[in-house]
Formats: sequence, structure tokens, C-alpha cells
Amino acid sequence: MRNLSFTSVTMARTRRAISLLLAAGFGACVAAAQQAPGFDLNSLDRSVDPCVDFYKFSCGGWMKANPLPGDQARYGTFDQLQDHNREVLRKMLEAAEVDKPNRGPLNQKMGDYYYACMDQKAIDARGTAALKPDLDRIAALKSKKDLADLVAFLLRSGTPEFFNFSSEQDAKDSTQEIAGLDQGGLGLPDRDYYFKDDQKSKDERAAYVAHVTKMFELLGSSPADAAKKAQTVMEIETALADGSFDLVTRRDPEKVYHKMTVKELEMLGPDFDWPKFFRASGAPPIQSLDVSVPPFIKTLDGVIMKYSLDDLKTYMTWHLLNSNTEFLPEAFQQEHFNFYGKTLRGTKEMRPRWKRCVDLTDSQLPDALGKAFVEQTLGPEGKERTHQMVGEIEKAMEQDIQGLEWMSPKTKQEAEVKLQAVANKIGDKAHWLDYSTVKITREDALGDSERASAYEVQRQLNKIGKPVDKTDWEMSQPTVNAYYDPQENDINFPAGILQPPFYDNKMDNAVNYGAIGAVIGHELTHAFDDQGRQYDAKGNLRDWWTEMDAKAFEGLTDCLVKEYGNFTATGDVKVNGKLTLGENTADNGGLRISYMALKDMEAGKTPPPSGGFTDDQRFFLGWAQVWCQNQTPESLRQQALTNPHSPSPDRVNGAVENMPEFRRAFGCKEGQPMAPAKSCRVW
Repeated sequence: MRNLSFTSVTMARTRRAISLLLAAGFGACVAAAQQAPGFDLNSLDRSVDPCVDFYKFSCGGWMKANPLPGDQARYGTFDQLQDHNREVLRKMLEAAEVDKPNRGPLNQKMGDYYYACMDQKAIDARGTAALKPDLDRIAALKSKKDLADLVAFLLRSGTPEFFNFSSEQDAKDSTQEIAGLDQGGLGLPDRDYYFKDDQKSKDERAAYVAHVTKMFELLGSSPADAAKKAQTVMEIETALADGSFDLVTRRDPEKVYHKMTVKELEMLGPDFDWPKFFRASGAPPIQSLDVSVPPFIKTLDGVIMKYSLDDLKTYMTWHLLNSNTEFLPEAFQQEHFNFYGKTLRGTKEMRPRWKRCVDLTDSQLPDALGKAFVEQTLGPEGKERTHQMVGEIEKAMEQDIQGLEWMSPKTKQEAEVKLQAVANKIGDKAHWLDYSTVKITREDALGDSERASAYEVQRQLNKIGKPVDKTDWEMSQPTVNAYYDPQENDINFPAGILQPPFYDNKMDNAVNYGAIGAVIGHELTHAFDDQGRQYDAKGNLRDWWTEMDAKAFEGLTDCLVKEYGNFTATGDVKVNGKLTLGENTADNGGLRISYMALKDMEAGKTPPPSGGFTDDQRFFLGWAQVWCQNQTPESLRQQALTNPHSPSPDRVNGAVENMPEFRRAFGCKEGQPMAPAKSCRVW
């Protein structure tokens, strides 16, 4: 489906923005909506020893009281907050969709988009007619020489075929935007899904082929023809996957940066007309670009040579179909859910249409809905307090850096410069996008989506060759998330996160520092994790470490790789310690520096116990309870295979295991699960 992920951003941005995962929140009051749930001692399971499993101790009660909804594969306190925000957005959209003469232009855009999306009867009545012009374009392709024009056209309407193309910040000149070309073109979640030889992976591949077959049947193919087409799709995607980098390799920014001229690109892939594609895409003239994965371009060239024109048409038809499922009749939507929801994630029921349409509106017209959301929800108190806490935690980070025994004075000095240069974007935008040129009607859901996609594709391509606009955001303002951008060297907190359970004016400082404080610290620590540390204060990919300090850092992070790599996600699937290293580093560092900031703020005056727990205990409970959730085994498996974030229990327990302050707070004895003899620390 077209861009449903809350953290979805452009291809280039995805590679460099490092998000918290699902959510982070901070103190605004939302009008006409009940406050999101916050910290609650009833969420505890007091039958569990906190020194044995702190996550279950902190969240066991919540997990029992909040069984997994049928339309969710994962549901936690983060999702409760997102549901809270989604209800606010729904009320805005239902008001905006009423066709009144005095509606403002933004209300017309987002209201009519939502109305058309919600009109399932009209979508069903049109059948696949809305998609027919694009299907006809693919069918009319006469020669592989004309492939570039067609791929460019489909990209502009929101369906990237074979690869991803957009603008990106130059990794070695952070002031400039350049063109970026990256691997893509797969229907399964990751390239490894095509090659893992365990039975579960084989079953998923068979289910995927069956799903593609069914979708072609719904489109009108006979069962035999549909099965043949599905096999062709699988063969082409497997070939593309074979030329793709795996997720761990992609975590190294040096390995996904290869600046070259268009002529050099043509030498890598001579059977695709790259100059024609760039012209047809609407990009400005391109002299050089970042080709993230050169082996992929060679592989793509081989695919174009090997497969017939009809095979390539079949592949493109499938990706066009798969990208636009939400705007086709309900049978297509249900079949899409059967595979991506039920099979891959273990979800029992499809989400209600209104939830999907709210998310689509937020995804495709983010500043229309976002501007209204900020005007209704963002209070000055939450924004002001966020800035204040960021300053307090940055001060603690500075103290932490200066106190490191393993880092030399020279590298500390560079780290200090980088920390001081971190910019903070909190809960608002300096400039809102202008959608006046985007045609949105009440009768054409697919057309609305394609025109909104075309606007955003062109907006991104227009950046090529221009200075970087650091006021731009990579998430919409209603999004429940936060991120650090190593190339802009900034931390970003959209308005959607500025509320409980992460910050609550009614709560004591210990809980708030354990929750939002650890989130702020998490994002700051990303500047110094195994990826972020490779960028300097200006956001350039530059090695500013002494050789000895770099080796010491790698030794310390290897401890985290081994620690988390021993955690079991589900069944026989382990957490990938290398894939999750950056997030685990940020969790550990963020929790530690937030604790330091709390102690600095308290200045030796420890508050009395509250609710039966000491100040330190409440700090760690605040940390744990933002991660309470239930999750299907299928979803846990997919997360372990594709997500750079560890599962929630491991995020909570993995971080507290490494903090002596936690052991003292709960009286844990060395050798207990939460107090291992050997612990890890980087920052």
C-alpha cells in the first residue's frame, strides 16, 4: 500500500534518519479528546521479581489488561497514544469533509481526500477502471528501450519500479542536495526473505507466490496464467534481491555512498537509458549522483537483458497493483491483508477503513492535516519544557563525554564540538507546504493519491542541486515518533509526541526523566552510535576519531552486539545484535544520561518515596512503562529479521542490566538476570 508507515520518508532520508521506533511523547493538551494514558502502577505485575525480569514486573499488569486487538499485530502504550492522536485527526477530517462553500483550501484538500478514501462503495463500483490507464501504459510498452520513460512515469505517480530514486543530502558535503539512486523493487520485507532456507522462510515464499497469483486472478488473469505470472515476479525479485545489500551492510554509511557521474552510471547499467529516465522523472539536470549500491545496478542490468519484455511488464504490473491496493475494490484489500497482515504479521483482522484513511491522509497531505493538528493541540508549556529538558540532558551528555576513561582528549574535543552543534526541532514547522497545485476531488481516490504522490516526488526532486533546507521535516506533525538526523545533526520531536505517557505535568520528575528524558537522551546518543559517530558536527561523513579511540569504541560496542544477540525474539529467532546495535547503544546511553540529568537537577535532594517506590525506582519504572506492549510471534519474527530496534522486553531489560544504579535501586544481587556479572557500557 502507498506509504502507510508512520515513519515513512523518502529513500535517501530513510537511510540517515534514526527514529525511536514507534513513539515518544511530551505534555500538550489535546482539545476535544481524552488525554492519552500515562504512567500507572496498576500496570505492574508484583508477582514477578524485578531483578529477574524487570519488563514483566513493570508491564505484566498492563499486558493482561490490554489484550492484543484483532486488527493489530503489535499493540502497546505507543499505539495507545497513536490511537489517541488518530481520533483527534478523525474528528478534524470528518468536519473538513463536509462540502461547505466556506471551507478553506486546506480543509477542502484533506476533507475531500478523506471523503474519497472512505467512499468504499464508489471504489468498489469503479473496480479496476481507475488503474486501467496505468495498466494500459504498461501493456503498450513496445521495447526495452522505452522502459526508462515508463519507469519514470510510474515513479511520479507513486509506484517506484525496480529501484528508488530521489534527492538526498550529500554525505560528504552536508550543505548540498544531490540525486540519489538506491536498491528497491522487492515485494517481501527484505532481501534475506528470498534466501533464508529455514522452513518458515520457505513457507512464507510459497505464500507470497500464492498471494501474487490470487491478485493477478482478481485482476482478470486465468488461474494458470496468474500462477505463471507470479512465478515470473518471484524470479525477478529474487534476482534483484541477490544484488541488494543486506540490512547490516546498509548500516555502514561509507558502504552506501558512491558518488559518480551519469556516464559512470551508464557504464554500470548500459541496458537502461538513465539519461532518459532522469529527464522523464522531472529531475533537474544531473551531472553526478550517489549510487548507493553499485552491484544492484549491475544486477538490474542483467535482469533487463535476461527477461523478456512481457516478463518485465508482468513485474511492473504487479508492483503497480501492490502499491495501490487501498484504492481498489475490497477483494484486493482483503487479499493484500491476508498475506501482509495475517501471514507475515499474525494479525487477525483488517484495520477499520477510517483508520487506514486517516493514516493515508496524514501520509500524503502531511502539512494540511499537520498544520490543523498543531493549531489544535500544541501548547506552549510542553514545547517550552521540552527545550528545557533537552538543555539539561545535553549538559549531562557533556559531563558523560568528559568523564569517559576510554576516550582521548583530542576525540573528546571533537565530540564536544559536535554535541554543541546539535540543533533541536520541537513540535512545529517553520514553513508549511503549499498544496494549492494538488488537485483533490471527492470522486477519485486513486487519482487523489497519484496526484499527491506526484507533488511530493517533484518536491523532492526539485531539491537536487540546491542547498539543504534544514527546516524541512521527515515526519508529519501528528506522528508519534522522534528521530535524530546525523547529516543535519539535529533531534526532531513532532507535535504528535508531546503528551503522556512520555511526559505528564501531573507526574514527578523521576517518572518524566525515565520516560521522555530517556527518549531525548536516546536521540542525542544517536549522534555517537556506530553510525552517527561517523558524521562530524556539520553532518559530513568524516572520520574525526583517533585510531586508538575508534578501536576502543568498537570493542565496547561489541559487548552490546553479543549481549543483545543472545536475546530470543520469538521461538528460535534471536535478536540480531549487529542490526540493532545503533538503537541499543542509544537506549543504553539515553537512559544513563537522563539519570545523570535527573540527579543534577535534584542537586542531592532526593524526593521521598511515592506510591511505595523510591525516586530511583520510579525513574526506571518510567523507562519501562513506555515500552509495555503485546505482540504476535509472527510480528516479532519480522521485527527481528528486518527492524533495527530490539523487541520491547529486550530494550527494557537490556538497558537496565547495564546500569549499576538499577541494581542498587532494586537491591539486585550479582548473578541475577538483571544484574549479570559482566555488563556493557559505551556512553
